[in-house]
Amino acid sequence: MAAPMSNVEEIRSRVILGEFGVKNVHTTDFPGNYPGFDDTWDMKRFQKNFRIDVVHLDENSMEFDMVGIDAAIANAFRRILLAEVPTMAIEKVFIYNNTSIVQDEVLAHRLGLIPIKADPRLFEFKNTEEEASEIDTIKLQLKIKCSRNPRASKDSSDPQELYLNHMVYSKDIEWVPIGNQADVFADSCIRPVHDDILIAQLRPGQELDIIMHCVKGIGKKVAKVVNSRLDTCSREVLRHSDLKNCVKLGRVRDHFIFTVESTGILPPDVLVTEAIQVLMAKCQSFLSEMNSVDME
Repeated sequence: MAAPMSNVEEIRSRVILGEFGVKNVHTTDFPGNYPGFDDTWDMKRFQKNFRIDVVHLDENSMEFDMVGIDAAIANAFRRILLAEVPTMAIEKVFIYNNTSIVQDEVLAHRLGLIPIKADPRLFEFKNTEEEASEIDTIKLQLKIKCSRNPRASKDSSDPQELYLNHMVYSKDIEWVPIGNQADVFADSCIRPVHDDILIAQLRPGQELDIIMHCVKGIGKKVAKVVNSRLDTCSREVLRHSDLKNCVKLGRVRDHFIFTVESTGILPPDVLVTEAIQVLMAKCQSFLSEMNSVDME
């Protein structure tokens, strides 16, 4: 059923937030849907209306407005940011010795969640059937042993004074170059993003001897390489009977606010650029498939 003309502009341009739901979320701007409106997609009109306004940018986060885009494209961009921007993450953990109280599988899980400072654009995706090489794998080592501090006071009960190497942090992880990696990454040492991530606590005689392999991956296959986004909107006013009929909450349909938070592996603006590259590659792949179907 056609919408009344008085509501057409609101349906075309606003998403309405009601007390128990959200209205006008579906796309309606296609040709012939509303009398008097030419909603045929036009490249020149899109180029004129589309814009990205950067509100905030630092080394860890970025906030920007994406205006003049359909919700489906904005959501595709959001999902790519979350799950399809490649990054480097610890994939395999070889535990040669673990005499701590932390179980091997728990320890491996903790190590896998540590972000590694390495540019994924400089590596290739690893073929599971091939051996690790300098072009697709980063090798890390964690080798540490706890011992008593011979200089500690006899009356002391403080572990910080009594023991040496009893707190194992991410800073204790060392990069072991493969092949020519030492020359290629001479100016940017590969290491954990944060030095103060606690991995385990040891007591005298306990030790860890672990080798880790980092590979290039994406979030939809490996959960630990995910990047995040946050957006909220309060409808609290609609719970008050004396106020809910006095206000109307809505959002501009083609205006989206993005907040991108980086784990520190790549700057947030680079994450956005990489997400755009992934989206463009998907579009190109789709067009290629369409052309191949037409030829058949």
